[in-house]
Amino acid sequence: MKFMLRIALIQFALFLMLSCDTEKDAVNNFTGGQGEVKLMTINPGHFHAGLVQKTMYDQISPDAYVYAPAGPDVEDHLNRIEGYNNRTQNPTHWREHVYLGEDFFNKMLQDKKGNVLVTAGNNKEKTQYIKAAVDAGIHVLADKPMCIDENGFTLLKDAFASAEKNGVLLYDIMTERSEITTLLQRELSSIPDVFGELEDGSPENPSIVKESVHHFFKYVSGNPLKRPAWFFDVTQEGEGIVDVTTHLVDLVQWEGFPGQIIDYKTDIDMISAKRWPTNLTLEQFQKVTQLNQFPDYFSPLLENGLLPVYSNGEIVYKVKGIHAKVSVVWNYEAPEGAKDTHYSIMRGSTANLIILQGKEQNFQPQLYVEGINQANKSSLEKSLEKAIRTLQDTYPGIGLKKDDERWQITIPEELRVGHEAHFGQVMERYLSYLVDGKLPEWEIPNMIAKYYVTTTALNMARNSE
Repeated sequence: MKFMLRIALIQFALFLMLSCDTEKDAVNNFTGGQGEVKLMTINPGHFHAGLVQKTMYDQISPDAYVYAPAGPDVEDHLNRIEGYNNRTQNPTHWREHVYLGEDFFNKMLQDKKGNVLVTAGNNKEKTQYIKAAVDAGIHVLADKPMCIDENGFTLLKDAFASAEKNGVLLYDIMTERSEITTLLQRELSSIPDVFGELEDGSPENPSIVKESVHHFFKYVSGNPLKRPAWFFDVTQEGEGIVDVTTHLVDLVQWEGFPGQIIDYKTDIDMISAKRWPTNLTLEQFQKVTQLNQFPDYFSPLLENGLLPVYSNGEIVYKVKGIHAKVSVVWNYEAPEGAKDTHYSIMRGSTANLIILQGKEQNFQPQLYVEGINQANKSSLEKSLEKAIRTLQDTYPGIGLKKDDERWQITIPEELRVGHEAHFGQVMERYLSYLVDGKLPEWEIPNMIAKYYVTTTALNMARNSE
């Protein structure tokens, strides 16, 4: 009898092991087949949630599931998807299945109608949602930032460990890697005959600088962007130093140290950080949120009728001994004809690679190569011409134009697809990773390093005031 009981127990244990293996295999069983990826979106309060679905993908089912509390955020999201479905050129054909209720997240976990969770909205509880989703064996594609403070960073590290254990992929949406001038800046920085070696720099003259200017009032998909009120509450959105700078810190790592693993404990040295507010009038707040007044939770923050939003920040730090600086500025509205702008420089021993996007460039990003040694100008030009000919295989139509004491990389319009199209390019990469069953070896440690920089900088900036 005891023998039979032992056999039964062993059989039951084998059954559980096989069941677990089967479930894990099912989680990772992506082949690139038609409609095998099913999207679930939770509480889509940011327009980036809609941009993920601006394009159809063969691998993604047209049935998409939305879980959210009732209110204007989800209504705006659904209207945006409907607009994509009804446009005249390349209309999408999403079928949105919507659950509305305060228990939206638990309902999503209970239903588990999809296998990839998209989260782009209020950041206050985003890291908790990410952790719970990967714990449940759900892949996650998250808009930045994945965490907005030190406690969130600790939880995010746990989420990555859980994702690895459960065989799911946690990935953030880094659209700026797809911008053509950034791509070419990275390519040229890897050609020693053009760039030389990355300089060490100093805190006063960093080797890599990334600066961006953004605007609260702007147009998206041809329409004025309506932002939720919570977007201006840094306890829900996060301060600028942990929000948009995520992109900039990512680019420092991705361009300056391509394919290299960055260990935040040994490879990052923080030097300084600061933050400052952009003050909004009630009229400005009304225009961008379409609300008549400031919500009550802003009352303790108002100063002479103005709402100070800590959306601006600057970080100076070192990565593997190389000095870098990132900064973000948010103004209310761009000047006539202007847009969000980006400035970047990578300083090499032979040349500097500079991205400018000012009035002189008609607010369109342009990439320039600036020689360091005038005596080597002729040889640099020859090396640059050779590099451009090689890169034309990957980037058809690019060219070279002499511009005073520097060279401009000319870029055809067909390579300038625009910010909104970059979401589709990120999705294509993520879908390929799902088929591979893994991210590149360096991605996870470098995501962790990135969020270490932003959340540590926030503490430094607050403590220095």
